Amino acid sequence: MINENKISRLAGLLYLIVVITGLFSLVYVPSQITTGGNAQAVVNHIVASKTLFRYGILSELTQYAFMLFLLYPLYILLRPVNQNITWLMVVLVVVGMSIAFSAVSHKLDVLSLLSGNNLRHALATDQLNAQVMLSLAGYHNELLLSEIFWGLWLFPFGYLIFKSGFLPKIIGILLMIGCFSYLADFFSTFTGIAIPSFFMLPAAIGEICTCFWLLLVGTRYAKNSAAV
Repeated sequence: MINENKISRLAGLLYLIVVITGLFSLVYVPSQITTGGNAQAVVNHIVASKTLFRYGILSELTQYAFMLFLLYPLYILLRPVNQNITWLMVVLVVVGMSIAFSAVSHKLDVLSLLSGNNLRHALATDQLNAQVMLSLAGYHNELLLSEIFWGLWLFPFGYLIFKSGFLPKIIGILLMIGCFSYLADFFSTFTGIAIPSFFMLPAAIGEICTCFWLLLVGTRYAKNSAAV
């Protein structure tokens, strides 16, 4: 027999790792290392912060790997709500993480170019800088594509939580709203219309609340509600 509370705690723990590594790799590291603007300045900045750049890559890979691991406990918990929608959630996450893993490969290319190996010495400074900027552009473009799926998976996830009975419905609503926040942020890149940062709050709040609810409360909510 499946111990739902243990599965819930596992999901919460894995989600917490995803949240922490995501904040480090996608928020903190970019705030410390400039990857836009003058090519020579960007290269100099990355070289000066190469250790942090490496840790950012490692953290980002950890985030995406643990996001895939998270699918197992989420599938076990949410499958009874609606198996087809749970499978849709799983597929959207797998596609999104596949693109994200591919995006990180461009950062590995940057490391190869700037690690003092034969490749670096074989290129003139301008060529090296151009290659670094192209790799960074490839990273940002693929990460932008993955953002579509980071948004899309939140809708079935939010719906399943809304219907589950063991997490508050408001969390499910926030996640479903967060789906459209991600999509709006993606399309803003092409329309030139800036999206205010607070527009992404529903997704962030929904995911963090889900993480801590699963970790600290588990499935007791459903049992206690049924007993009332």
